[in-house]
Amino acid sequence: MIVSDSSPLISLARIGKLDLLHRLYGELLIPQAVRHEVVVKGVGQPGFEDVKSAAWIKTAAVTNHEFVLALQRDLDAGESEAIALALEKKADLLLMDERLGREAAQYFGVRCMGLLGVLTEAKYRGEIETIKPVLDLLRDRASYRISVELYQRVLHGVGESE
Repeated sequence: MIVSDSSPLISLARIGKLDLLHRLYGELLIPQAVRHEVVVKGVGQPGFEDVKSAAWIKTAAVTNHEFVLALQRDLDAGESEAIALALEKKADLLLMDERLGREAAQYFGVRCMGLLGVLTEAKYRGEIETIKPVLDLLRDRASYRISVELYQRVLHGVGESE
């Protein structure tokens, strides 16, 4: 079972690559706060309709509201609920890009991966041929922030360095 926060969904939807998550992981589970952020607050944004209509993205309610409230001292609602849902459902993986959120999840024993890890996995599993064009699209169309150093390190790590 894979739980996702909003940022990987939004970023991939904005560049027309949301289906990559379906090909890699099958069904995704998102908490209600993430659905609200992407589908309600994101109305009219590029990719929101793709997320809204994806039958393989399921929404689930979190039951431990006290835990979510405690996490919200440092994290937003989507990140907090995603961590709580991953714990409640004993998820195999939590997709999340925000560093503080990943650190909190890992503190509670939740295995996390950011979008760069997803793209690396997609390349190794043959779902994408090269990462560089996807990274460039993310930077140009999805306002995905990645330092020059990390960009180069990712490309070098998958054998695409120039």
